[in-house]
Parts: sequence; C-alpha cells; structure tokens
Amino acid sequence: MKVLVPVKRVLDYNLKVRVKPDGSGVDLSNLKMSINPFCEIAVEEAVRMKEGGGGHAKGAASEVVAVSIGPDQAQETLRNALAIGADRGILVKADGEVEPLAVAKLLKAVVEAEKPDLVILGKQAIDDDSNQTGQMLAALLDWPQATFASKIVLGEGKATVTREVDGGLQTVDVQLPAIITTDLRLNEPRYASLPNIMKAKKKPIDAKTPADLGVDTAPRLKVVKTAEPPKRQGGVKVKTAAEAVAKLKEAGVI
Repeated sequence: MKVLVPVKRVLDYNLKVRVKPDGSGVDLSNLKMSINPFCEIAVEEAVRMKEGGGGHAKGAASEVVAVSIGPDQAQETLRNALAIGADRGILVKADGEVEPLAVAKLLKAVVEAEKPDLVILGKQAIDDDSNQTGQMLAALLDWPQATFASKIVLGEGKATVTREVDGGLQTVDVQLPAIITTDLRLNEPRYASLPNIMKAKKKPIDAKTPADLGVDTAPRLKVVKTAEPPKRQGGVKVKTAAEAVAKLKEAGVI
C-alpha cells in the first residue's frame, strides 16, 4: 500500500507572529520556518504503517511519499519528512501564498500520477488555520474522507478511523482509497536521529511546477488588511454577586 503525505512549510510554532507595519500581511523575514505540526503527525502515522507501531502491522504501508507545495526552501520541509522515515519527496514549486483550493487541485494531480491507496494530511496548517484542503481534495477525487483522526486501524481494503467531534468520539469505516486528516492526539512524532537526517539528504526529491500539473494557482481571495488581535483589557474586582450582575449588564453580556 502506498501512502501519500502532503506537508507544509510554516512559521515555527514557538515564534510570535509579527504583522507588517502596513498591515499587508505577516512578516516572515529572518524567522525560522518548520514543518506544520499536524503534517508531522501525518508523516509519523504513515511511517508507523510501514515500520509497524501504533497498532499497525509491519509492512501495512509499502511506500511513503511526502509532497510539499511551496518555494525552493520547502525542500527543507521535505527533508524533515524524509528524516522521519518517508521514502521520497515531491516538491511542487510555487512562490507566494497558494490557497487551499489550488493546493487541493495540485494534490489531486499528484494523486492521479502516484495512485496512492491512502492520503494522510494534517487537519489544518497553523499559519492560515483554514482546515479546508483535505475536504476539498476528497471532493475533487470523489474519495471517502475521515477528518480529525485520533486513531487509525487499517483493515482489508478499509480503514477504521476514530474522529474527535464536539460531542466526544465518532468511529467511521472508510473504503480505500481514502483521505484522512490528523488531529493532535493521533500520535507523538519522533525526533529525527542524526543518521536518519544524513540518510534523508540522499533520498530523491522530484521537482514539478503547477504548469506541469495543469493547475492555475492564481489567488481567488484578496487580503484587505492584517492586524494583531486587540490587547486584553484589565479586569475589575467586585464584592457582591449583585455588583457582578450589574457589571455584566453594563458590558452587554446579559
């Protein structure tokens, strides 16, 4: 079984986001970029399917292919996925922001070329928090989908996925090929060892462009303004419940 894992290059989650003075976007200059945490979870799960672990039989996956859409620097993100255990990478070179629909269209073209049995991707990226790509990809491919996965059990021609929903947990069966998006509690990604980091440098990365895949990535949305959230205001102390109710009424809460 071949598993395809899309990964995204994002601002490192440990860093504070800075808005450009003119409000045109987020300032990423001279800041560390890393693999999206949800994507890292997806890579870890796919590698466990190949190696055995996390409840998966060894050899459940025969090949893990990582794919990233972004600038040349996204090769670093792919090397990270290869160091975790992916077998090879595909880089679709695209400068600037690529919107979720365009990403889904590019991934659809990659899926049609690679013909994987399963696509595992993070439920969202921590930069735009769109949570759209997996669902859009499933719709474009007309494949079943299971989002927000906290547990995956592979069966004969199907996957049983436990999903995190508002009311608790939901378990669904999806026939393969399918799309699965990962939630935080699915696994804890490993730290890549130095030998694996060195091996990752020798693993192949195939470079493509949106034109090669026949996809137009022109943006359909326009960012009007980007602003930091307002600073939290100081609270007030009250002595009685009646005074608290009065303050809440003043604030329009009740």
